[in-house]
Amino acid sequence: EVQLVESGGGFVQPGASLRLSCAASGILVGSYVMSWVRQAPGKGPEWVSTISAGGGITYYADSVKGRFTVSKDTAENTLHLQMESLKPEDTAVYYCATGRTGLADDDFRGQGTQVTVSS
Repeated sequence: EVQLVESGGGFVQPGASLRLSCAASGILVGSYVMSWVRQAPGKGPEWVSTISAGGGITYYADSVKGRFTVSKDTAENTLHLQMESLKPEDTAVYYCATGRTGLADDDFRGQGTQVTVSS
């Protein structure tokens, strides 16, 4: 059974940083394309970032490019999302997922972790 468990969310002020983690079981993150998606209150899910199976290729939504960094720790079987210069519009529940976008019906997603950016 595939399980993805996110952690690291919180309440921060604009300009702060957070590091999200996603502990995987049932799959090896090093063998899968993995993604982060987010869902803000009252909005649909939004793709944030994708990392290749080997970890050497990354993609980012324009809204987070230059501020967020996705990475894999294959030793810990964990996916990370380092978020810098956070903005109020980054407020959302963040989910890690398998797949190129994490939004397809057959992509696995975790339960999410809340990130709130507010002064």
